[in-house]
Amino acid sequence: MESNMKLQKMIEDFFQEHENLKVCRNDFEQAFQILQECYSKNKKVLLCGNGGSAADSEHIVGELMKGFVKKRKLSADEQEALIRIDPDHGHYLAENLQGALPAISLTGHPSLSTAYSNDVAPDMIFAQQLYGYGLEGDTLIGLSTSGNSNNVINAVLVAKARGVKTIAFTGEQGGKLKDLCDVCLKVPSDETYRIQEFHLPLYHLLCLLLEESFF
Repeated sequence: MESNMKLQKMIEDFFQEHENLKVCRNDFEQAFQILQECYSKNKKVLLCGNGGSAADSEHIVGELMKGFVKKRKLSADEQEALIRIDPDHGHYLAENLQGALPAISLTGHPSLSTAYSNDVAPDMIFAQQLYGYGLEGDTLIGLSTSGNSNNVINAVLVAKARGVKTIAFTGEQGGKLKDLCDVCLKVPSDETYRIQEFHLPLYHLLCLLLEESFF
C-alpha cells in the first residue's frame, strides 16, 4: 500500500510540474500498468524507432537494464550463488552486477538490420526481430513522431499476432499507430523536435516508476 501511494505521488508530482503533458495522463497510466504487468510476469520489453526515436529506444534500454536512480544491489542469494561458483572473482561480480529489467532495442543490431534490409525488405527490419524475440506477454514500445513509420507499424502488427502488448509514443495526431496500439501517448505537438523533447520526460518517469516498483 505504501509503495502504491509513493508511485501515485510520483505521477501526481510529475503532471503538476508538466502541465502541458496532462493530456497524456490517462494513456500514461495505462502504459505503466502494461509495463508493470509485463515485468511482474518476468517478461521483457522490446523497443524501436527511427532517427532520434532510435536514440530514445536505446536510452530507455539504458535506464531499464541497470540502476537508474537506485543501486539495485543483488539479493543475498544471488550474491552467494556467484561467490559459490568462483570464490575469488564471485565477490567482484556480486559487487558490480545490478538488478535489470530486461529490455532490447531493435535498433541496435546493424549487421542483422542491414542484411535484412538488403536481402528482403527495408521496412521489415523491426518486424523480423519482433518475430524472433517477441513472446506472448512481452511488450513492444514503438516511437514514431508521426505515428506513421512503416517499419514501426509492421513491428506492431507482428506483435499483435504474437500476443505482445503494444505502446506507442507519437505526436499529437497519433497517425496510424493510435488505432493499432493498446496505448498511444500522443504528446501535444506536431513539430518533430518538440515531440521528442516531450517523449523524454514521459519515458523517464516510466523508468523511475518501474525501478521503484521492482527494486
